[in-house]
Amino acid sequence: MDSSSSTAGAGAVSVEIRGGSPGAGRKRRAVARGVQSTLAKTSMLANFLPTGTLLAFEVVLPAASGDGSCSPVSAAMLRALLALCAASCFLFHFTDSFRAPDGKVYYGVVTPGGLSLFRTGLGVEVPREDRYRLAFVDVVHAVMSVLVFAAVTLADYRVSGCLLPSHRKEMDEVMESFPLMVGAVCSGLFLVFPSTRYGIGCLAA
Repeated sequence: MDSSSSTAGAGAVSVEIRGGSPGAGRKRRAVARGVQSTLAKTSMLANFLPTGTLLAFEVVLPAASGDGSCSPVSAAMLRALLALCAASCFLFHFTDSFRAPDGKVYYGVVTPGGLSLFRTGLGVEVPREDRYRLAFVDVVHAVMSVLVFAAVTLADYRVSGCLLPSHRKEMDEVMESFPLMVGAVCSGLFLVFPSTRYGIGCLAA
């Protein structure tokens, strides 16, 4: 009796463990599918963002979102992260660079009067060409970059689920086509208004 009871108990334990495993596995697979879906929808859009901005966002996002536990503190941190990254997407499009005769690359901010270096007193002659002056196309690229960043971030369930929890179903439907639509519009605008900037994290189109 003791041996049969032990065997039955062991069987019950093993069944219970096996029963809990598939649930955890299904949850992990669901999360993995969500991440893959986000990457698939936004991989094209990442080309329109300053390099490093999206990477920094994805690295800091788990800490800011509290790994899915959307508390008031996590929501505030997430909003601050979104604002900071969106500001970098916008402002980096107003930077440019040039290579001096000494072979070094110098960065600065484009202004109506020309390029203004971040550091002064370097003894470097700044180019005076018109391409280094602030133009309307710079504003267009900056606005498009912010729109692309919004599409990329809202496609992430950790962002939309935390900031818009009551509209999760509607967001899922919108994000099925919104990233593609933004990508198509921005691609067309980049063709009409090509970039000549080599600013911070920005590649010329």
